[in-house]
This record gives sequence, C-alpha cells and structure tokens, in this order.
Amino acid sequence: MVVITGSAGFIGSCLVSKFNAEGITDLILVDDFSKHEKDKNLEGKKFKQKIERSVFIDWFKKNHQEVNYIIHIGARTDTTEFNVELFNELNLSYTKAIWNICAEHNIPVIYASSAATYGLGEHGYDDDETKINLLKPLNPYGDSKNDFDKWALQQTQNPPHWYGLKFFNVYGPNEYHKARMASVIFHSFNQIKNAGKVKLFRSHNPNYTDGGQLRDFVYVKDVINVIWFLYSQNPKNGIYNLGSGKARTFLDLAKATFHALNLEPNIEFIDTPIDIRDKYQYFTEANMKKLISVGYSKPFTSLEEGVSDYVKNYLAPSISPKGEGLRGL
Repeated sequence: MVVITGSAGFIGSCLVSKFNAEGITDLILVDDFSKHEKDKNLEGKKFKQKIERSVFIDWFKKNHQEVNYIIHIGARTDTTEFNVELFNELNLSYTKAIWNICAEHNIPVIYASSAATYGLGEHGYDDDETKINLLKPLNPYGDSKNDFDKWALQQTQNPPHWYGLKFFNVYGPNEYHKARMASVIFHSFNQIKNAGKVKLFRSHNPNYTDGGQLRDFVYVKDVINVIWFLYSQNPKNGIYNLGSGKARTFLDLAKATFHALNLEPNIEFIDTPIDIRDKYQYFTEANMKKLISVGYSKPFTSLEEGVSDYVKNYLAPSISPKGEGLRGL
C-alpha cells in the first residue's frame, strides 16, 4: 500500500488522481477529514481507506508491515501564521515521527519541503545540501520546513529511499479551498470574474517595475510527474528543488490569465502592505540541475500553457455547480 498524507488537499488529491490513472487504488489517504470544504477533491477517487491525521502515527506504528511507500504532502502551510508551536507539532515533529518509522522498517518516503526555506534568496535558490544551514526563512512555516531538512541530513538511520521536495509557487486544479494561500492565478481568475480586473502589488524596489516582480510558477501536473519519477525510479536520495526553473513576472501571469479568457488585460497596481513589504520576495527561481542530473527529462509546462489549461479546463468550468476538480493527468 501507498500512504498519501494531505490527500484531500491540493497536491495530495492530484497525486491520488495520478495513482488511480496508473491503475493503483491500494491507497491509504491521510488528512484532517473534518474540513469538508475539501471533500470534492476526492470525489470519484479510488482508495482503500481514509485515516484521520491525528491517529495516523499510531496506526502507522501498528500497521507498518502493510505500507510500501509514504508520500508525506500534508502540512500546515500558512505563511502568515506565527504560532511556532503549531508548526513544531504539525510540520516538524509529525514529519520526524513518519521518518523514524520509515527508517526503522525500510519504507521509502517523499516529503514536502518548501522554497520558503530560501528566505529572501540571499544564498540563491540552489538545492545544494551543504548550504542548508545558511538559509534564513522569513516566517515560522519556512523555519519548520528548513528545520526538518537540517534534521534529516543529520540522521544516520534513514529510509532506503528518501526525497525532500522544495516546492516553489505551485498552481493548478484542486486549490480552491486554500483561500488566501491559493495561487495568484486562482485569485486573478476570480478578480476578473468578479470585477473585470486584476490587482497586483506595486513595486517598492527600484530594480523592479510595477508587476515586474519575479516568481518561479510551477504547474501542479509537472509536480505530480516529478513525484511519480522519484516514486518509480528511485534516484539518488536527497533534497531537490521543484520549480519550473524559469522565473516569470506577475504581469506575465495576469496577462496570461486574461488571454486564456479571451479578454484584454485590465490591471491595477496597489501598494504592497506595510507589514510584509520588508520581507517581500522580488525574485525566486529554482535551480533544477540537480533533478535533471539524476535522470528527470520531461520538459516543464510554460506559464502560458499552464495558465491556459488551468483556466479553460478547470477554473472556467468551475462556475458551474459541479465545481473545480482534477479529472485526469
């Protein structure tokens, strides 16, 4: 059996779709299933059992012999949350518990790290494991992910295959429940639908024009392909970046969203809020050489192609009562 944590969420539910498409239904799904706003992400999916996040560690200790692989995507991901103890419990301690059981019983594991570990990018965006101790995340969420990466690299007893994935700005179907933490593409679509325009932050850095701030946006379908590669091919263990490898501007993103809707761009610039202005990232771009060096060869979806697919095939149809959902990969 394969365990997928965070299975009702954005990336997790897309993973369930991928496994089902590959003919694999012997899945254990772990999440906080009391949050019913995510229920439709699992509609039509095939799996063996759902287990509540709060009891999974005890279940895993007792049933480890049934588990062949763990894909641990579940986490507290709110970058505006500053309760350190919450992150220590849900991200750091929980992931350590999973790792230790996997290491003891030789079960491979893939876990979610984050590009939030890079902070303002003072040391670049290179997934060189010798640089991880230098990184300075900007919030407790990033700290929790970086703290686990550092802890994992210090361990002498490891799972037989293990991979930490530093997700950059992932966007795509099944993220509707993430509210303010959903992608800018999702929010842009809804702004266009409701007001006919997109609001972007004005630049407060003389090196960047308004809307010229750059991010590495990666389509969730590419993320799923990378996870499947690691799961099926077992390359070298370690921590890997997972972005597109190409930084694009927010202006590019907004224009691509309008284009997907066959509309002329209507963009308004607003001041970046004071409380986040000094920690605002003006550039992120994943160095993807490490993943490519271990054999990953699929091209990444361009921003225009990804936005077009997302808007036309998922967001626009979601206006109907059936709602958004990843129908297939």
